[in-house]
Amino acid sequence: MKTSPLSCQPLALLFAILAMQPAFAAPDAAAPKDAFQQQRHEAANRERRMIFNNDGDEIVYECKTPTLDALLDARTTALAGTQVDSIFYCTWSSGFGMFTHDTKVGQVFDTREGRFAPNMTRALLDRGIDPLKAMVDFGAKHRMEVFWSFRVNDTHDGYLTDYGPLLFAVNRLKNAHPEYLMGDPQHLPKYGAWSAVNYGLPEVRELAFRYVEEVCQNYAVDGVELDFFRHPLFFKNNSAGLPCDDADRQQMTGLVRRIRAMTEAEGRKRGRPILLAMRVPDSVEYSRAVGIDLERWLADGLLDLLIVSSYLQFNAWDYSVQLGHKYGVKVYPSLDECRLRDPEAKLLRQSALAFRGRAMNVWNSGADGVYVFNQFDPLNPIWKELGDPAALGKMDKDYFASVRGVSGVAGSALPHQAFIKVATLNPSSPLPLAPGQPAAVRFSVGENVNANGAGSAPPQAALRLRLKDLRRPAEVTARINQVPLANGVLANEWLEFKLDPRSVRQGLNEVTVTPAPQDGGSLTDLHLTIRHQ
Repeated sequence: MKTSPLSCQPLALLFAILAMQPAFAAPDAAAPKDAFQQQRHEAANRERRMIFNNDGDEIVYECKTPTLDALLDARTTALAGTQVDSIFYCTWSSGFGMFTHDTKVGQVFDTREGRFAPNMTRALLDRGIDPLKAMVDFGAKHRMEVFWSFRVNDTHDGYLTDYGPLLFAVNRLKNAHPEYLMGDPQHLPKYGAWSAVNYGLPEVRELAFRYVEEVCQNYAVDGVELDFFRHPLFFKNNSAGLPCDDADRQQMTGLVRRIRAMTEAEGRKRGRPILLAMRVPDSVEYSRAVGIDLERWLADGLLDLLIVSSYLQFNAWDYSVQLGHKYGVKVYPSLDECRLRDPEAKLLRQSALAFRGRAMNVWNSGADGVYVFNQFDPLNPIWKELGDPAALGKMDKDYFASVRGVSGVAGSALPHQAFIKVATLNPSSPLPLAPGQPAAVRFSVGENVNANGAGSAPPQAALRLRLKDLRRPAEVTARINQVPLANGVLANEWLEFKLDPRSVRQGLNEVTVTPAPQDGGSLTDLHLTIRHQ
């Protein structure tokens, strides 16, 4: 693939140029021009307290029998009556072109080899049970919106161990067209998975369009999600360690524009709109670097719902909320599972208490709802809690300086660390503590801790600091929002301070930690607990 002269410049200079892009433009506030556009406007602006993303692998791993009840009971039936208003359903897709719905354009993923022995896809389809139609019918019955989620790239088949080789071996498209890929197991790209398809090729863009078109023509979905953030490697420039250039972005914009026109046409045919959602990095600059011209797409009205973030977070949530709302687009931050390597840190962050704190931060940012990814237990209490900020405000919660840390882009991609603008404190990304010198970290608290109402006791609050390599950790002093903390209790690596709730602010908070003179080490975690009486 040819690259422009810009793509050959040094990486640092390119990042600097990207950072100089103009600020968010004014939205297109034009009113709907006809009844269909008004219908789409109303559908886009419906209430979505919670969006449940289901990656569809219950068919492959969890269903014991090929029946409709077994399919729905695995992850879906218990969602009825919860705060989940929308289901975003991915029909497997662990490798471009393979699906678990009845596709003629793509390939039905029906192998039962190796760890995929429980796969019920073919048995379900042979009995007339199409998993995607089953989800659409369930949604219609329970007044829940259903989107088909399409992973623009999925590179689980790029793993050189585990199930990667088998996934690739059964993918007929990738084996027939190795020229569509970023590399091969003997010639790995500098960044990203070798099995990613190259959207710089018109053949790949045509296939992606046809996959989406087939679903829109054959299923009564309420919308389609283009998931750009599952494995965001789309162009050769990124695989070589370079940001995408204008040519790359124009090619992807052309595909998105074509999909948007198709969904509009198919929606008009059936007399009901097909909405378009996109899951992208929560950074305009990083999005541009991987080929996503997000500002242009918003300004041109190419999407209805903006889903932001994945296993990493670049900016505070209000950054994306302000961007989407300027263009009249609803914004839903994605609360993905925690993938920190430290067992204790990960366990704390995977609790319902932590998800409540994360959701409270989402609501406090002005977002329109909560999107949850890779959480599949339909009996988890979060489905009945995270979508109601008023009730959530009265529940116990945990907050952290960072839930996801520096993390990594799933599937690997263009280096992202320089684009992160939020705290990343966790055991893998500690904050150095120099002897006698204060070190500060900022974090968000999404609630007014003191707003319990007249006659109600304020909640109990505690700040826990996890310290490492200090000789005298009990002598560490700390402040929260300039308020000194006293009587810290040391237990294992944690130094805990009871807080006056009035010292905790709704929004951004700052904690300053100072080790004793002649002592030093690191702060490896920050954990704020809120417990109501």
